[in-house]
Amino acid sequence: MENEKWKMKNGKMKYSCFLLYLTVAVFIAACTDTTEPAFTITVTNPAAADRKDVPVVVNLKKVLGKKATSVLSAEVTVPDGSPSGMLLPSQLDDLDGDLIPDELAFVADIPANSSVSFRVLYSEALPQKSFPPRTAAFMKVWDRKYRYPYINSIEYQGRNEPLATYDAIYGHGAQWESELVGFRVYMDHRQSIDIYGKPTPQLVLDKTNFYSTREDIANGLGCDILFAGASVGAGSFRGYIDEQPTYVDSVEARGQRVIASGPVRAIVEVTDKNWFYNNKTLQMRQRYTIYAGHRDVQVDIQLVGPEIDSEDFCTGVQKIEMENEGFLEATGLAGSWGKNIPDKAAEDLVEGVGLGVYTPAPYLTSVKEDSLNYLTLLHPKEGHITYHLAICALMEKGGFADAQQWFQWLKQWATELKEPCQVQVKR
Repeated sequence: MENEKWKMKNGKMKYSCFLLYLTVAVFIAACTDTTEPAFTITVTNPAAADRKDVPVVVNLKKVLGKKATSVLSAEVTVPDGSPSGMLLPSQLDDLDGDLIPDELAFVADIPANSSVSFRVLYSEALPQKSFPPRTAAFMKVWDRKYRYPYINSIEYQGRNEPLATYDAIYGHGAQWESELVGFRVYMDHRQSIDIYGKPTPQLVLDKTNFYSTREDIANGLGCDILFAGASVGAGSFRGYIDEQPTYVDSVEARGQRVIASGPVRAIVEVTDKNWFYNNKTLQMRQRYTIYAGHRDVQVDIQLVGPEIDSEDFCTGVQKIEMENEGFLEATGLAGSWGKNIPDKAAEDLVEGVGLGVYTPAPYLTSVKEDSLNYLTLLHPKEGHITYHLAICALMEKGGFADAQQWFQWLKQWATELKEPCQVQVKR
């Protein structure tokens, strides 16, 4: 009898142990995420021509959800057929300044009428590999001891005289570049886009800061190539009142910030707080983004204010002061070509330049030509405006020989912007 009781007791113990083991196993399985920390990006080129350095941008929060908050690095594997173990240069960018990456960005070559897939492996570890920069952005402050320290952001009270804020930044504003071209945005009420030409592809602005000497020019480092004056220059953003472009006057504060600086894209931001415009008070953020291998810049404007979508704004390209040739299409594409003297203190330095702007249909009101500019008139859509600007320099070796070549390139560029590569993400 005692033996039978022992068997029953032992059996219950074995059964209880089995249940405990099963419960622990189920708990471990439930708590362990066996999904590989990776996803696939497929990029499709719908065009009948190959495309180089196609920007690929992925919103991490949309793809990874809450996991995005812990991502510190990502590796993008090049397509099949490439040497084993090679990685594509990429970067993670924190756009809103909360110290959490928001977007993954890289560029890739996509053959005509083809799709290419890329594998992204993300991690909570810091990145182990760096890539040579193909883009850069920076700001420096003016220093009486000539040290010009780098800064990430700056904001001035609007009551300052425009020349004071303009001169307080070394280079007069934030600067950014790809290997092909360079830009700066003035730190004053004009907020004009100025441009920099290069004979050969390279990153040079950190050396010259838009202040090229004759020795720099002789050594092939390029120089400032545009005198904008009172015009819109090369795609500068303007208000538009009484059928005239207007500056960003009467603000409570204006600032600039470097968001990203290579290796594959650079982003600069301009903010205007409490901009009194057309009897309304607006908040504005401008972002300028350039990608590796590109001579064009994407401009994104975000506006907040009462009935903001009913307000008018403008951009465009200036008529070059010497030998100007230009065109303006109702589709939102404008271009100009000619020569000018960027530095009026060096009148022997004449530079040839090409400018272009394209405004997508959702943000285009109309086009207009005046004595200084070829203008595209803009209206926000849900407070947002996007347009694109592009430049070239006659000094470029193997570049554009004349206005016809430049205008042909602009029209092909606008076609590609209208029919971009499609990006799909699969986890």
